[in-house]
Amino acid sequence: MRNKPWAIDYLQSNNHIVDVNSTYSKKIKEFFSTDQPLHIEVGTGMGTFITTLAQRNPDINYVGIELDKNVLIRVTEKVLELGLTNVRLLLLDANTLMDYFNEDEVDKVYLNFSDPWPKNRHAKRRLTHSNFLTSYKQLLKQDSIVEFKTDNRGLFEFSLMSMNAFGMKFENLDLDVHDDEHEDNIRTEYEEKFSQRGHKIYWIQASF
Repeated sequence: MRNKPWAIDYLQSNNHIVDVNSTYSKKIKEFFSTDQPLHIEVGTGMGTFITTLAQRNPDINYVGIELDKNVLIRVTEKVLELGLTNVRLLLLDANTLMDYFNEDEVDKVYLNFSDPWPKNRHAKRRLTHSNFLTSYKQLLKQDSIVEFKTDNRGLFEFSLMSMNAFGMKFENLDLDVHDDEHEDNIRTEYEEKFSQRGHKIYWIQASF
């Protein structure tokens, strides 16, 4: 996506939806008008997944976390267009999750089509590396779920091994989501694109 020089100004002008400066760090509940269960998506893509979830579940608060300010503009536009009051967005590096959230504060984490970082030397950047799993375990309430989807077989296999080594419990596992697609599955923009190319979609639900 092309760089938009005005991106930060736009996001800051919508600070009732987007937290650019960690204003709500350690007090995310104050960012919402209603105190409800809290789910987060790490890496929003263009926002189809989180906005669709929010429409279907008005009794849950959703936080979308994205590092790319240009991408976050698209998500913000969708939230505004749909008039969603249960979605808030953070311009935030996933490496700093525990600097922002409190322990035992989140009810579910979604990871959708994360960058696979295929080179071995970049393994620590994968969002299912043990470093990130440590953060998820801290911020999640007991027995809460991490839900992960990818079309990348290498990342899927890495994630299985990483989660298993971390001692996580696999609640659900699907090696081809679209073979017998569940009605609750929300296709992200990337999911549609990869599926049209004939890629299998892999899915994991795991708890600590």
